[in-house]
Amino acid sequence: MTPFRKISRVGSLLGTTRWYLSEDCLLACKGNYTVEYRRFYLRDLESIVVWPDRMWLLRIIPGALFGALSIPLWLWVNVTSGGIFAGLGLAGVALELALGPTAKSRIRTTGASVDLPLVRRTRRARWILAKIDAAVRLAKGAVAGKPIATTAGPQPAEPSTQTRPEPASVAAPIADPTGTNGS
Repeated sequence: MTPFRKISRVGSLLGTTRWYLSEDCLLACKGNYTVEYRRFYLRDLESIVVWPDRMWLLRIIPGALFGALSIPLWLWVNVTSGGIFAGLGLAGVALELALGPTAKSRIRTTGASVDLPLVRRTRRARWILAKIDAAVRLAKGAVAGKPIATTAGPQPAEPSTQTRPEPASVAAPIADPTGTNGS
């Protein structure tokens, strides 16, 4: 049994997906109340694609709302509460912009294509994909590097000696396409 190393964790409201890597497979454990396992053998991996989610800028909306709420608080309540809300809104927007876009990912194997979150943000994807790529190269290299077991030693090539001639192909006669219709 090979040990699994945790390489990534992606949490959301729908549950958490944890990714583990061993010398022969990539394991996804998706769970909320129950745990669902997905195993991807490294020798079967065709591609892993990570791209930025187009909707990540919507995560700026709460910070912008806090900033917009700070203006009436600043004018009608007091400067301190307006300043607090403006600071929270600015910090939220700055944090989302600093962390960068959220990510979506797709894993293709020889038998299936699965959309599972591999990383939360795209800036971390290069590091995770480098680890997986190294493991895939090691797994495929180990498979390709194994010698092929043969039962007999190498034998010199000999020309084939056929004693019977190949049968001639027998074709059915083709009807005349300009046939008459009885006239």
